[in-house]
Formats: sequence, structure tokens, C-alpha cells
Amino acid sequence: MKLSLKAFTLTCGLIWGGSVLMVGLANLVWPSYGVAFLQLCSSIYPGYHANPTLGSVLVGTGYALVDGAIGGAIFAWVYNLCAK
Repeated sequence: MKLSLKAFTLTCGLIWGGSVLMVGLANLVWPSYGVAFLQLCSSIYPGYHANPTLGSVLVGTGYALVDGAIGGAIFAWVYNLCAK
């Protein structure tokens, strides 16, 4: 069985982007929530800083959407190659 490249790419991008968005929004409400996770993301994504601001959350979410989509596309492509 093969994976749909488009569907898996979209799903991974939305899940990873949504995760960063939810932790970032929770951090705006409760400043101590998810600090280590957001600092990890800021060490990976250039230009993103783990500041408790809406702009920072949106930048991190954008990076995570793209990163998750690329990772999902690579995973689905490799899986489909191995599933032949």
C-alpha cells in the first residue's frame, strides 16, 4: 500500500504547524508553559525567537508548517520507494 504524497505532506505540515501554534498560544496565556519546546524550535528555525508575542508565534508557526510539510513529503516519498 502506498501513501498519498500530497495528503501526507499536508497532514504533517498541519500537525506540526498546529502543534507549534498551540504551544505558542498557550505560552502567551501561561508564560512558563512550553518554554523548553519553544527554545528548541528557536534553535532550529532561523529568525524565530521564543518571545511571548503574537508575531513570534506566527513566525514559528509558518516555519513549522513548511518544515512539517517537507519532512512529510520526504517520509512519504521514501516509504513509497520501499513499498514497491
